[in-house]
Amino acid sequence: MPKAVSYQSPALAWQPLQSIARHQRPSPALRDWLGDSGSLTARLIAQSEGNFKVRVVRQIIGRPTLNERQVLGMRQPALALIREVILFGCNEPWVFARSILPLASLTGSLRHLRKQNNRPLGAFLFSQPQLQRSAIAVARISRDHAYVPLDLAANQPLWGRRSVFYLQRKPLLVSEVFLPAFINQLDH
Repeated sequence: MPKAVSYQSPALAWQPLQSIARHQRPSPALRDWLGDSGSLTARLIAQSEGNFKVRVVRQIIGRPTLNERQVLGMRQPALALIREVILFGCNEPWVFARSILPLASLTGSLRHLRKQNNRPLGAFLFSQPQLQRSAIAVARISRDHAYVPLDLAANQPLWGRRSVFYLQRKPLLVSEVFLPAFINQLDH
């Protein structure tokens, strides 16, 4: 099982995909995935022809990073459910996902999100007719950022995306990092 991630590393520079300098942009195939505003879960299931699963790496009640709290509009001492999972396609680790669900958002009908287990959060989110989503921001992620568990990280930078989802006006932050096994299969 991957080791827990330490977040004492440099902050990531999340920005709109179109703001990335041309010489630093990912391949066109990966750009298509990074900028897709539809359900990543549904697209991964299709890409893997149904050979898809979710493995929970870590799920804790804790304090999100300062940047995550700011994006969610959380007050300083507020706690959240921090859920980190690996999305597997064709038995390969394709995506590392980190979701921040403020405890204040996990009330009423959203209370059940505390117990997602190995069910993909995206499948639930995109089944909600009132779902709203912020613009997608992307970041180039190196090992120095320690955002991805080290045994999944690559020697080359990885690309991730994130956005805030709103259900019943309650925010949830979902970040997804495309892993080397996924990028390699895109290139073939």
